[in-house]
Amino acid sequence: MDPILIDVPLQIETDRLILRAPHQAGDGNVVHQGIKDSINELRQWLALFQATPTVEETEILLRNAHIDFLKRESLRYLIFHKDTNDFIGTASLHRMNWNIPKCEMGYWINSPFSGNGYMTEAVRELTNLGLQTLKFRRIEIRCESANVKSRSIPEKLGFELEGTLRNDDLSADGSKLTDTCIYSIIK
Repeated sequence: MDPILIDVPLQIETDRLILRAPHQAGDGNVVHQGIKDSINELRQWLALFQATPTVEETEILLRNAHIDFLKRESLRYLIFHKDTNDFIGTASLHRMNWNIPKCEMGYWINSPFSGNGYMTEAVRELTNLGLQTLKFRRIEIRCESANVKSRSIPEKLGFELEGTLRNDDLSADGSKLTDTCIYSIIK
């Protein structure tokens, strides 16, 4: 089946969260504020955020994410608190290979909401979506070995550490070589 024909929910609810595809006008403003609130942490781990993007650049990023969602090339969800509508962060299924079928998962949290289990809850839900609904046989989470907070999520959710690739990548700022941990869950 062509992946574009696969029904993927635009919105998913958990006990505390709403995960929805970035398709609403104004999403760029909300996510931009989250990036500004989190830039010190994001800068450590993500090359994309070495400088704070403008609202316009964030809106463009999200509109492209919506196009990728529709094409089933990447499924990015914006995460909001169900009761307060606060922006919690983003999580996505990307680098999809529908022939295997497998994907990779990535995420970042709006720093003021860190430490409350929100991202673990969101990643658990996207793992279920990937394995149960989309019938992926493998989901990977890759992160820098020094990123202890990011590593704790797959470890809590039963992903297996398959290995660490030494000197695999550059740090987010490009100043040194880093090691990459590869976690996976299979079905």
